[in-house]
Amino acid sequence: MPDINNIINEPGNNEPEAINRKMDMDGWTRERGEAIAEEEGLSLGEMHWQVVDFLRDYYIRHGKASAGRVLAAALDEAFAAQGGTAYLLTLFPKGPVAQASRIGGLPVPAYTVDQSFGSAM
Repeated sequence: MPDINNIINEPGNNEPEAINRKMDMDGWTRERGEAIAEEEGLSLGEMHWQVVDFLRDYYIRHGKASAGRVLAAALDEAFAAQGGTAYLLTLFPKGPVAQASRIGGLPVPAYTVDQSFGSAM
């Protein structure tokens, strides 16, 4: 049963669908994210975690993005002050959408299978 205090403090995160998505993500841990990053040749710092946390929060609020471009645009806007997409590619060279989603234990959106999408490769 939803906690009324959480609903008041975070109204967008406590709708039934958002609560179900939170429960779907319960098995993921930062340690698991670190292990995935290590497999991909990344050492995660605080800036990496900000991106992963943004994507996990986005997933809770909106569900799985219909396409990678939706998340790419949201990330570009959220991190515009740091340099947007160019900055994100320095953190996630295999693509900020696909790579950060994998590290965050999230479903990778459609149309991100192409290795060149959102990456510097």
